Amino acid sequence: MKFFLMFFVLSNALFAQNITLLDKSTNEPISNVHVFNNTKEKQNISDIDGVLNISSFKNDALLYFQHTSYLDFKIYKKELSNKQIIFLTPKSNTLEEVFISASKTEVKRSRIAQEIAIIGIAEIQKIGAQTAADLLAEIPGIKVQKSQFGGGSPVLRGMEANRILLVVDGVRMNNAIYRKGHLQNSISVSPNMLERTEVIFGPSSVMYGSDALGGIIHYITKKPKTSEQFNSTPSFLTRYSTVNNEFTSQAAVELQFKKWATYTSFSRSSFGDLKMGRKRSHRFDNWGLQPLYSNNSETFYNENPAINEDPEKQKNAGFSQFDFLQKFYIPLSEKTDLNINFQYSKSSDIPRFDRLAEYRNGTLKFAEWRYGPQTRLLISSQLKIYPNKKWVQNGTITVAYQDVKESRIQRSFGSLKRTYRNENVAVFSINADFEVPLAKNNNRMLSYGTEFTYNKVNSVSKGRTLLVSGNEITGFGENFTVQTRYADGGSSYASTAFYINYRQDLSKKETLNTGIRLTNTQLNATWIDETFVVLPNSTISLNNTAVTTTVGYVFKPTKQWQLNSVISSGFRSPNIDDVGKVREKRGLVTVPNINLRPEYAYNAEIGILKYFKNKKYHIGFSTYYTLLDNYIIREAFELNGNTTILFDGEEGDIIANINGGAAYIVGGTFTFKANFTEQLYGKTALTYTKGRAYDTGDPLSSIPPLFADAQFGYTKGKFDASLNFRFNAKKKFEDYNLIEGIDNIEQTPDFNEDENTGTGNPAWSTLNFDLKYTLTKNMDFLFGIDNIFDQHYKEFASGISAPGRNFSFSLIGSF
Repeated sequence: MKFFLMFFVLSNALFAQNITLLDKSTNEPISNVHVFNNTKEKQNISDIDGVLNISSFKNDALLYFQHTSYLDFKIYKKELSNKQIIFLTPKSNTLEEVFISASKTEVKRSRIAQEIAIIGIAEIQKIGAQTAADLLAEIPGIKVQKSQFGGGSPVLRGMEANRILLVVDGVRMNNAIYRKGHLQNSISVSPNMLERTEVIFGPSSVMYGSDALGGIIHYITKKPKTSEQFNSTPSFLTRYSTVNNEFTSQAAVELQFKKWATYTSFSRSSFGDLKMGRKRSHRFDNWGLQPLYSNNSETFYNENPAINEDPEKQKNAGFSQFDFLQKFYIPLSEKTDLNINFQYSKSSDIPRFDRLAEYRNGTLKFAEWRYGPQTRLLISSQLKIYPNKKWVQNGTITVAYQDVKESRIQRSFGSLKRTYRNENVAVFSINADFEVPLAKNNNRMLSYGTEFTYNKVNSVSKGRTLLVSGNEITGFGENFTVQTRYADGGSSYASTAFYINYRQDLSKKETLNTGIRLTNTQLNATWIDETFVVLPNSTISLNNTAVTTTVGYVFKPTKQWQLNSVISSGFRSPNIDDVGKVREKRGLVTVPNINLRPEYAYNAEIGILKYFKNKKYHIGFSTYYTLLDNYIIREAFELNGNTTILFDGEEGDIIANINGGAAYIVGGTFTFKANFTEQLYGKTALTYTKGRAYDTGDPLSSIPPLFADAQFGYTKGKFDASLNFRFNAKKKFEDYNLIEGIDNIEQTPDFNEDENTGTGNPAWSTLNFDLKYTLTKNMDFLFGIDNIFDQHYKEFASGISAPGRNFSFSLIGSF
């Protein structure tokens, strides 16, 4: 028996082949590296010490190593010896080509003609964004507007809200009530759960359908992987920020088995009142100050505004949010994988800061204006198949259900009448995407697919009169009728689409991408209550069909040059919010327009990339021209011959979404990225946008001024630090759209409403510092100083001043 045990131990020592995976920059071990062979029949995961057992692979097997934060690596097993060390190169430190999934299949970046951006997990962790909207603001080419701190409306190429398509794990987030103007739903995905975020700029309707006029933002959450041996990897994140007393904590665990794997994550963030910057280089001493605020709540009553002892502290900015993510990965066979995805997000009440800071007759207008708890539920099942048949080499079938709830609660000072408007959207969707090579060397690829989505919208409202005793709300008196935000008889929005995409490597230097998509949308809505709004038709049915195309061409004359060109079209079919919304803002009441038609975009762009010194440096430039036809704009409107209407007890001027004629948006982005040495790196980006209507000559809404950022960093061993400079040019008064109200000209420092004059939004700049230090192989410490010089400023069109000087402290670890 002793001889047998000794023989067993020696055999395992001799035949078990382990390798160690280390970070090329820090020499630290890398856990969770996925290794597999050609067929993925055999696979394994490195442990917390970076050790990986490859004994199960055949000696002539080609091994593929993958990790979200590192470049892919492959090597034949026979080239490895026992205990050999393999160094992986971090993606953030290289300009080498990487794989992306924004086109629904893994394609080399060098084959994609569109302007794109990718931000991986290592950079996400280093940025330490408080919300997903703050994360997007760090991506070159994206600006983010905020009406309140609990939100963030990304702007891509002068378009935002329902002209931008949000996607999470391959499922579109845009639903039938995503609105025009500013949309704050980007925060409903926690940045702490993201593995990467991908952005495609410009119309992308061939692959993704309606809404993708300005571009696509694709959130990709963390996913589990299987392992030959059982592995359990708990992880955590905790962060504190001084500027708004932020506390964020996340706990997660990944369990890896041979035949299945799971990833579970809980995240909670709480934010307090937001401190603005004190240094006023713009010389507007009172701009953004908050001398008065409302301290009314669900249960507390104050008939007058309260005095803010510190006007630089923005009251009614705080909120909290809880996020949960549960994923299962089950390889059903060698040719079939199943992914199950469950996501749930819930916020607290979110005060609408800009409306709570709105004045009327010399004092605050609203005692209460808040969003009720916003919830987002996603349940999806994704089946990946690899049949290797004549017409299907691989494919992905995704079935998803989403349930979104949001509400608005309002009450004016001097009134005991509180209004409630509640919306619930249920979304069912199914996507089927397939790919097949048309040549043995895969230089000709055909992809095709179909998509169906169905939105059911339920909109209800009520009014309740408060009963008050002193400062306490003791109950409710009589109820009263309130106009619903959307059709009270129910509404639905459905979309059906088919697409074909073809990619061919014309030569080693040229790649051609083409695609065409047919989309049909069907909208139905019924209004019952006619107390306030009487429409020409109480029931409507709108049917729209569109064909969109894309042609992209990539030419690489040498290894140092890449030239891209794209001609594409996109469209946006009016949704429930466009056609049937009723709401009030600053005396303007939006009413339904049942005759609204789709808007179209026709886009042409070129891009140039120049690499230097083995791609350690690169300069990039892209420019585009987008023609908008039948563009949707808010303008004065008549309803039944009337130009005014009664809303929540006050008379307002009627406006509605209508179709304009033609408009254009032009712009460009310049980028530079470099690894000066093994330790020094830098990058910079500059973005310019301009948009005007051909038919009226007016500026378009949502066009940001020139903006830029530059970063210079140093990394060595366990240490990584960087300085970041951000700049925003002045938005001139004459460049504002004064008709729609989306640009929020009233938020500028010297706007005179009576004379309709002002100077616009001042230029601003900030300097920021980030530090990451590896304490142990399992734990990182991150420290940041944002807005070092404590500058006061507002982002263009935002209703809240940007954060002042902020110190943040984070710990990230795994076991």
